[in-house]
Amino acid sequence: MTDESLETLSDNELIQRYKDGDYACFDILLSRYQAKVYGYIISAVKDKELADDIFQDTFFKVVATINRGQYKDENKFIHWVMRIAHNTILDNYRRINKMPIIPNRPDCNVVDTLKLHDENMEQSIMRKQTSSNIRKLVKMLPPEQRRVVILRHYGKCDFKDIAARTGVSINTALGRMRYAIINLRRLAEEHNMYIEF
Repeated sequence: MTDESLETLSDNELIQRYKDGDYACFDILLSRYQAKVYGYIISAVKDKELADDIFQDTFFKVVATINRGQYKDENKFIHWVMRIAHNTILDNYRRINKMPIIPNRPDCNVVDTLKLHDENMEQSIMRKQTSSNIRKLVKMLPPEQRRVVILRHYGKCDFKDIAARTGVSINTALGRMRYAIINLRRLAEEHNMYIEF
């Protein structure tokens, strides 16, 4: 099969052929998704050299998992790869957090440095990233769902107040919030954004 005809195969067909020894199939998968995966990594770490390392580690883990026969064929290859990239980014921040840099100055208090370090850079970065992702996704919601989310999470309103402000029953306000969360999860998956509720 030529490289051109390999391009027409689905992700799972390429993975199966790769497992059967056709190594060109992985090159097709890599070229299909490298821009998306690398773009996600560089937007999270903001450092080219670090992004290159994480990108390499990500695809090393992908290949190792496929070679061990542990990849589950669920027609969601890119989502799985993005999850690995996300976890590799987190692993990198955990590793940084285990090695605090203590300034070499006589006035430096080692205990204070370690306390500052405990404030956890990883959590701060992930919270900012999640918050940014949620704001982008909220803008994509239908107007009535968007309004409920804004009033609840940004306006800190209870559902009785939301119902009064939007002119609907409390049950309708609760229903709109429920559908908003369902839609946010769907939109997050479609846009390869990782959010936690």
